[in-house]
Amino acid sequence: LIEIKADKMPIGISSKAGESFTNHELTLQKGDAFYMFSDGYVDQFGGPKGKKYMTTRFKELLLDIQNKIMFEQKEILEQTITEWMGSDGQHEEEYEQIQTS
Repeated sequence: LIEIKADKMPIGISSKAGESFTNHELTLQKGDAFYMFSDGYVDQFGGPKGKKYMTTRFKELLLDIQNKIMFEQKEILEQTITEWMGSDGQHEEEYEQIQTS
């Protein structure tokens, strides 16, 4: 699992208007997959102690599901965060869709 760090800059209106985002080039091989995501998934509160999901847990999940087809990965990602947030009605679904290829 290789992480390419994002620029610390929001998309849209910002005090850093006019600054450019970093362009990253990747060499992909057959069978490679990449995931683009914001902090929306990892910042969701839940679990037994009401804590954030966190990046480390998310990376472990990606490694666990990497050999499944993308449709199954999507289903697992959605089910995992839904279970994490719980069904008590206290959590809003603010996480963004993860783009997979």
